[in-house]
Amino acid sequence: MDEQAAGAVTDGAASDGDVAEAVRGGGSRTGAAAKPQRSLWKELPFLVVIALVLAVVIKTFFVQAFVIPSVSMENTLVKNDRVLVDKFSPWFGAEPQRGQVIVFKDPGGWLTGAEAPHPSSNAMVRDTQSVLSTIGLMPSADDGDLIKRVIAVGGDTVVCKAGAPLSVNGVALKEPYLYPGATPCDQEPVGTVTVPKGYLWVMGDNRGDSEDSRYHYQGPGSTAGFVPLSDVVGRAFVVAWPVAHWASLPSPADFHQPGLQQGDEVAAPVALGGLVVLVGAGLVLLRVRRRRSPRG
Repeated sequence: MDEQAAGAVTDGAASDGDVAEAVRGGGSRTGAAAKPQRSLWKELPFLVVIALVLAVVIKTFFVQAFVIPSVSMENTLVKNDRVLVDKFSPWFGAEPQRGQVIVFKDPGGWLTGAEAPHPSSNAMVRDTQSVLSTIGLMPSADDGDLIKRVIAVGGDTVVCKAGAPLSVNGVALKEPYLYPGATPCDQEPVGTVTVPKGYLWVMGDNRGDSEDSRYHYQGPGSTAGFVPLSDVVGRAFVVAWPVAHWASLPSPADFHQPGLQQGDEVAAPVALGGLVVLVGAGLVLLRVRRRRSPRG
């Protein structure tokens, strides 16, 4: 009977010899699962590639930095300031709103003189700038992009006359953002203009030195002077550099007057909803991945 009891104990628990063997071997399961760690130098190329891919994705779909090329938006934006532009919201249907500062592609013949792109004559410099601009570390030398303030959207009526304040849909704007000494429309009055659907009317804050919608309005075609929504790159939301110029770029209070915005379609919640969907999907995927991960 004692022998049977001893045998039962031996079968149900590890002997001292077995424990010692497990300790010397590190444990059979643990030893099989353990992997040698890679050195930093072996990991570095992989990390660099990941960082570059992320930089390209962020620049293409989320946020991109732009350099202010001229004085047309002073004093809101000074030449050589760096602004960050939201490229994410338009993917979910958000459209530029009155008062916002936007970056857009040249609608055709707007870029002249100092604002026109001037690629370097040095091939090495051009190639380097091309690579750095691809990952968002440097502005492109041949991008035809402009930056102005949205004054009116499709369906709005703009009145721009000499000696009078600028008005949209019958509501006069005080425009505190104008360059000191600049007048709303004296330099380039265009009278009464109705913005076609799918287009924007844009103007620079430095009205005396801005070749904006007013300047191009008398051009050929029925949409001359207007910016197509399809040409909008995104909304500039902050001055990021230099640090001394840091400032957010909200839509001024002038553009939120009740009479100005009647009948508007609110697009911002659509963008917010899309962001919530993406975040939710990411959390779900993370949860699924955790459930599928092998446990030690």
